[in-house]
Amino acid sequence: MLKIAQFRQNIFSRCVLSSSKRLLTTTNCLCKDDIKESVLHNFHVKNNAKMVPFAGWTMPIQYKSLGIIDSHHHTRNKVSLFDVSHMLQFKVYGKDKESFIESMTVCDVKGLPENGGSLTVFTNAEGGIMDDAIINQTQQEYLYCVSNAGCSDKITACLRENLIDFTAKGGEVVLELLDCGLLAVQGPKMAKVLQTGTDTDLSKLYFMQNVEANLFGVDCRITRCGYTGEDGVEISVAKDRAVELAENICSHEVVELAGLGARDSLRLEAGLCLYGNDIDEMTTPVEAGLTWCIGKRRRKEKNFPGAEKIVGQIKSKPSKRRSGLVVSSAIARNGAIVQDENGNEIGSVTSGCPSPTLGANIAMAYLPLPLSKVGTEVNVLVRKRVVSAKVTKMPFVPANYFMNK
Repeated sequence: MLKIAQFRQNIFSRCVLSSSKRLLTTTNCLCKDDIKESVLHNFHVKNNAKMVPFAGWTMPIQYKSLGIIDSHHHTRNKVSLFDVSHMLQFKVYGKDKESFIESMTVCDVKGLPENGGSLTVFTNAEGGIMDDAIINQTQQEYLYCVSNAGCSDKITACLRENLIDFTAKGGEVVLELLDCGLLAVQGPKMAKVLQTGTDTDLSKLYFMQNVEANLFGVDCRITRCGYTGEDGVEISVAKDRAVELAENICSHEVVELAGLGARDSLRLEAGLCLYGNDIDEMTTPVEAGLTWCIGKRRRKEKNFPGAEKIVGQIKSKPSKRRSGLVVSSAIARNGAIVQDENGNEIGSVTSGCPSPTLGANIAMAYLPLPLSKVGTEVNVLVRKRVVSAKVTKMPFVPANYFMNK
């Protein structure tokens, strides 16, 4: 039994490492000296983490205390702490801050409620996705934004270039790039754990809302969101207080540290995209199944990059769509060819791994619209072997977000 368990852990590690290698080559050709360390790097090493390169950073893939599969289940049933300090965090100030962000993204920033946020995407002139991000309106009269580590150089350049043009035309905007820690606390027992360390009533903080708070004696910003499909928060905290906060959270017996291995399988079960795998500059938000994040006003005004193509796809439907697959007897990883029943190539897998929750092999792929219907039978080539698969709805595992009903 131990050998079987170890074999499964190794399979998960290979799946995630293949994703990290793709991100490294997608972003930049990084040499060893360019690899960055998180503010929690020494904390991870102290807690016996296995560190791997990921999107230009060295990050924990798993910890000695729990294997990847056990860590996955722990997050689904209790609560785990993930280090996501490698993500790009920034603030935007000024009376024209909403218009500035709307000039680069599909988000209806002006329509965000106070302390409310939304997933969005930065788009290029062809309608492709430059990155996905979360934009938050705050009570402090600035926008707080988080985007991917692997795209940080590209998005930072985009922000700065647009800032020059925007202010030259009379716009009033100030950009602040943050150098902070970012902790993701995910799982159904998250609120019970964190409520012991704050006077902020977390029962009134719903999914995609944020608040400044004091947590275990540390000032921070708490946003109720995450990348696992479970109830959870992301906590932005000053670099010099990040380890202290992580230690206080982990002092609770139901909390375990989790790394990239569990994060990847959890997000795939939740049907969430990994930039560089499932979405990129050749993919539009409509093709990616992210039409819902394009505000109605934005569709009407068509004043974001690539709007003509994107709105056109909304009206006439795209030629392909991101689809979920359950693969019968093998793990279909990134790049595996998808065929129709006649053996014709129709797409390729973008992400795939065994699902610990379902006990099945799951994957995502872009398929022609007529073949993306739930229940459609297709085949996947796995190591030159033809394996049957079926298109299924996503998320693969229902989300447990804390919604305001």
